[in-house]
Amino acid sequence: MKFGAFDHVDRSGLALADQFDKRLEYVAALEEAGFFCYHVAEHHATPLNMVPVPGVWLGAVARATSTMRFGPLCYLLPLYSPLRLIEEIAMLDHLSRGRFDVGVGRGVSPFELNFHKVDPENSQAIFLEALDAVVRGLTHDELTHDGPYFSYSGVPMELRPLQEPHPPIWYPTSNPASAAAVGEAGYNFVTLGAMDSARACIDAFVDNFSGPVGPALGFPGGAAIGISRHVVVADTDEDAMRIARPAYRTWHGSLTKLFRDHGVAGPTFARGALDTVEGAMEAGTDIVGSPDTVRAEVERQVEALGVNYMICQFYFGDMEHEDAMRSVALFQTGVMSRIG
Repeated sequence: MKFGAFDHVDRSGLALADQFDKRLEYVAALEEAGFFCYHVAEHHATPLNMVPVPGVWLGAVARATSTMRFGPLCYLLPLYSPLRLIEEIAMLDHLSRGRFDVGVGRGVSPFELNFHKVDPENSQAIFLEALDAVVRGLTHDELTHDGPYFSYSGVPMELRPLQEPHPPIWYPTSNPASAAAVGEAGYNFVTLGAMDSARACIDAFVDNFSGPVGPALGFPGGAAIGISRHVVVADTDEDAMRIARPAYRTWHGSLTKLFRDHGVAGPTFARGALDTVEGAMEAGTDIVGSPDTVRAEVERQVEALGVNYMICQFYFGDMEHEDAMRSVALFQTGVMSRIG
């Protein structure tokens, strides 16, 4: 069983330069505690994400760490030139000496896609073509690709990734049909949401898994089968709830802002995020409490879902830096060290 960390780097109320400095301190603490990988989101024009250019942020992460893996979860491929992204991936892989993981997706927010003049109706087709071009460029001496959205002819791939044949590829989804496609492709898989919906996605992935693609990461069966959860650990259940309530409220407001601004319900992931931490805990998407309480719930979910990887979001909303750092420390000593 491996544990990772997910981060929206959502607006916290701090001056942004101070927020970045504290987040890098947090990332270093994750590495010291033994977390497997640090995953960061990409969102645009929303307080949900203050690092909308993940490659820039992850360049800093590469230099703030030395052993922990890291990467975007995920790059929104319809917003990129595949050629430029190939070069970015290769640079980050070398800057980290082969610790870079590549999460990919098409983007769930139609507003964010529209801001970039990408038609959400075409985003899936653009995503699939972009992914094909990126993988080809990472694995060949020249990039040749001819499709409806991108075209390249004999472009020299002077920048090649350090990992062979390419860095590990991850695909997050809360849609069972997409989960099945991820399994067929052999990528690493992560889902979220309430227990029943998460289990449906996990089953679809496992039932269609064709074997791993890319470098081995040490997961049983060859690929990550992951679940993402908010996690808040404090000395007592009461202390943890005191920290989690306002932080969750702020995070949820950022998560839903664009959809509320436009008067729509939003995609599945936003609709499934309940507006109170108590409701989220009941659904299983948030795990809050003392080390013993959190460990029991983590063990319950791992067994019920059949996952080999849990991604924990410890730092979110307007949570105090010291509370997030304490949460990581308590999780390491009271949960990670006691779960095989």
